[in-house]
Amino acid sequence: MTATLRQFRVAFVLLALLTVILGGLYPLAVFALGQGVAPAQANGSIQNVSGSAAASSLLAQPVPETEKRFFFPRPSAVAWDPKTSSATNLAPTAAALAEAKATARAAVAAREGVPASAVPEDAVTSSASGLDPDISPAYAALQAPRVARATGLGLGEVKTLIQGSTTTGVESLLGQESVNTTTLNLAVGERMRGVPPQAGSH
Repeated sequence: MTATLRQFRVAFVLLALLTVILGGLYPLAVFALGQGVAPAQANGSIQNVSGSAAASSLLAQPVPETEKRFFFPRPSAVAWDPKTSSATNLAPTAAALAEAKATARAAVAAREGVPASAVPEDAVTSSASGLDPDISPAYAALQAPRVARATGLGLGEVKTLIQGSTTTGVESLLGQESVNTTTLNLAVGERMRGVPPQAGSH
């Protein structure tokens, strides 16, 4: 009986110790590490406008095709639905992919008023997640003149806003530079408050 009680006592002490460590100290340590090292990612990267949550900088926000005042993200295989995440799963040699890219390239060229050859690859292909807000600096630069005309902002000012939402290779773990369309469009919206868009920009 004494041995049984001893075993129960050891089991209870071990349970209490593991509860404190794994149920209390470990979650607190992970929380503190997240807040100290990557607070934006830990808190959802919420972007606020006038004190209200507006979007997450980790997710692309769809822009209607008729809206000329904002920057378009990459195409999305899931229509930018945050409840799902997927790519087209088409092979690089698939005829369907080539057809979709050709159609998208023609549409982007017409929208931006440039030759189809000037449209960068990321403007006509979706990301692996379908939710990526980042585009290449080349695609952002391609859209800048149209955004400047539609918003009434100067082209130089629009380029400055682009630079403010550009992530360097070092910040993206030595990857390529990219422009976050979600934070960029929020910056454009904040900047053009009080600046009426030109007629026909909707």
